[in-house]
Amino acid sequence: WKTFERGEENCYLMTNGLGGFSSLTAIGSCSRNDHAVLMACVKSPNHRYNMIHRLEELLRFGEEKIYISSQDHGDNGVSDHAESDVTGETWGKAGSDPEPGGESRLKADMKGQRGAGAAGKNRREEGYLYQTGFTYEDYPEWSYLIKGVEIRKTIVLMQGGNGVGISYEIRNGSGEDVTLEVLPHLQFVPKGALLEETQQFVMEGQSILSQGKRLYFKTNGEVSELPAVFHDDLYYAYDVCDGRRATGCTLVNHCVTFTVRSGERGVLELVYGMTQELPSAEELRQELVKYRKSLAEQAGFTDETAKTLAVSADQFISYRASTTKQTILAGFPFFEDWGRDTMIAINGCCLATHQYETAKSILQTFRTYCQRGLMPNLFPEGEEAPGYNTVDAALLFILAVYEYYRKTKDAVFVKSMYGTMAEIVEWYRKGTDYGIHMDKDRLIAAGRDYDQVTWMDVRVGDILPTPRHGKPVEINAYWYNALCIMEEFGRLCPEQSGDYGALAAQVKESFGQFWNEEAGCLKDVLSGTEADTQIRCNQIWAVSLPFSVLSPEREKQVVDVVFRKLYTPYGLRTLDPADREFRPFYGGEQLERDLAYHQGTVWVFPLGGYYLAYLKVYGCSAEAKRYVKEQLEALEAALREGCVGQLPEIYDGGNPVSSKGCFAQAWSVGEILRVYDALERV
Repeated sequence: WKTFERGEENCYLMTNGLGGFSSLTAIGSCSRNDHAVLMACVKSPNHRYNMIHRLEELLRFGEEKIYISSQDHGDNGVSDHAESDVTGETWGKAGSDPEPGGESRLKADMKGQRGAGAAGKNRREEGYLYQTGFTYEDYPEWSYLIKGVEIRKTIVLMQGGNGVGISYEIRNGSGEDVTLEVLPHLQFVPKGALLEETQQFVMEGQSILSQGKRLYFKTNGEVSELPAVFHDDLYYAYDVCDGRRATGCTLVNHCVTFTVRSGERGVLELVYGMTQELPSAEELRQELVKYRKSLAEQAGFTDETAKTLAVSADQFISYRASTTKQTILAGFPFFEDWGRDTMIAINGCCLATHQYETAKSILQTFRTYCQRGLMPNLFPEGEEAPGYNTVDAALLFILAVYEYYRKTKDAVFVKSMYGTMAEIVEWYRKGTDYGIHMDKDRLIAAGRDYDQVTWMDVRVGDILPTPRHGKPVEINAYWYNALCIMEEFGRLCPEQSGDYGALAAQVKESFGQFWNEEAGCLKDVLSGTEADTQIRCNQIWAVSLPFSVLSPEREKQVVDVVFRKLYTPYGLRTLDPADREFRPFYGGEQLERDLAYHQGTVWVFPLGGYYLAYLKVYGCSAEAKRYVKEQLEALEAALREGCVGQLPEIYDGGNPVSSKGCFAQAWSVGEILRVYDALERV
């Protein structure tokens, strides 16, 4: 790494299938409040606690200590406090260390002090200077070389449980004995919360207790309990750029040490978890490797990028305690499970990867919560009721059932879902909440007042950057396809079939109102406002869906205009750059971010619709497949930028080169997997 900043450009993500995760940067630092060695989930999938935020790591050569950990520290208004040896000097070295087994200067200096340090602004642990590599395949691995000592560090997350295994393989060629010191920085607070200095931590045997949460540990190293040291100066560069909280707090109350004699090799293992019986770090590693290998084999892709994405897709699948079934988390580190995102992501993350039972579980969950023809946008948590403010989730549900049937020919499942799908169509016809109703022309209108019910759903106070009230183009494409699907499913359920085919024909005729002859593409919405003729990416789904609402000639025109006005190799722009409302940059305070969110910002997931539309209008020919495969090569670089092995939520609309928003987004991964599915299997 040329600089510390370059080392923080990339991170890894491991998830545990419960909503918990582990994520740090490529140099092992926390550049975000939501980074963690162990982000546990005490009630799946959203009740998450940042248990171990980071690891402070030092290597001792006699009296000399050198950081191998990396972390930025900012001046949090406490730089006048005394510095303890744990914080060390600037530039990666620290002072003397304790005598083994005795009351040490380390412990004495820490007693009653904060870890903010007196080194001033931008104090850093700079272990990255000794770091020789970082890899992420099934788990992250860091390597270091310090004065003849080689260290290989790995972190592995427990699958199906809240635990993490950390190991350090040390080869000592330095000519003297060396000791590794590891100080876990604890939080025990809900994800996104700030640790208070008054929060109490208690060491009880092989466990740590705080705020009613207990974390067990086991290690072959020597554990020393320390007087609690409160650190309140961790600096988060990747939160600052988004106007979020710049600094964070942690607490250190114990240290693990491990000595390796000159010329020898040793392995330090630490395992932390929220159950008393803990496996070894090596057992966790073997379990994870085996599990990820099985995912790749089940998906069955031949393309290496597709294989990577198929395994990455599983990181979004989580158990949901309130429904006792599976769900899809929309994105890490910010988002939870939402109806719209789930119904879009399910096609790639579950169906393209042959996770059919998972798909069934998710669809059954949503059917349970269908209300007045709407699917929940937000699931119930505790005493809270589900939120239903989405016009597309229910229609996308019908599409997902259809895609499931196309993959499996499972007529029994379709019959079990038919009543719910019919109920959705009926409520859309007669009208339901949020102004959602079928108009006289048989098109669907939606939205009223300050309700935002399409995926372009930002609201800032009384500002609606993309109101889209009226008849949105993609909603009516979904509506037409839902009717065609119900007509087709009527053959499986003849006793329940209705007049869906006739209604679909009327919708197709009325859909012609969306055609913008001057621009040679589709209007974004029918509302009688200037927003109607804005060129946006939403029109691509009118082409990519299985049932065509446009003529072949117009479908090709749409694909051509979207390519010319909106296409980038990393995603589609949400607005034509020539539009006066176009915003080329996404960042800053929340207001600035929200105003740019759908006003030109590049989103990855519509790229799936674009490539599927391109294949469709060119007859899925060998030449069309070759062209799409060449275009997808750009995403190989995207998998090495930001979160390794994942695709992000968004990029800037002006120069889309750095990932932004969620560093791992379910529908981004899912929609690109659908493209690979089409390339290899259609």
